[in-house]
Amino acid sequence: MPHVVTQPCFNCKYTDCVVVCPVECFYEGEKMLYIHPDECIDCEACVPECPVEAIFHEDNVPDEWKEYIQLNAEKAPECSVITEKKTPLAEG
Repeated sequence: MPHVVTQPCFNCKYTDCVVVCPVECFYEGEKMLYIHPDECIDCEACVPECPVEAIFHEDNVPDEWKEYIQLNAEKAPECSVITEKKTPLAEG
């Protein structure tokens, strides 16, 4: 089961999580990041790095953000992989 980026990342897009990902499964959308569910190895390295607590294990996504499970699966393949830290939207 993969991890999922949820609502707190929207219009925020901190990238602290991408630099610790050992398999480069983060993808950058215009307004948020996504995790590719087929690439995530469930290592949890990204979870403590997210300053807005937007990343959850798929089984633990809060009910109000369940739609982000499908959103990550749909959007990640459409976006470009991100592996380096960038200035977040929240600070830009």
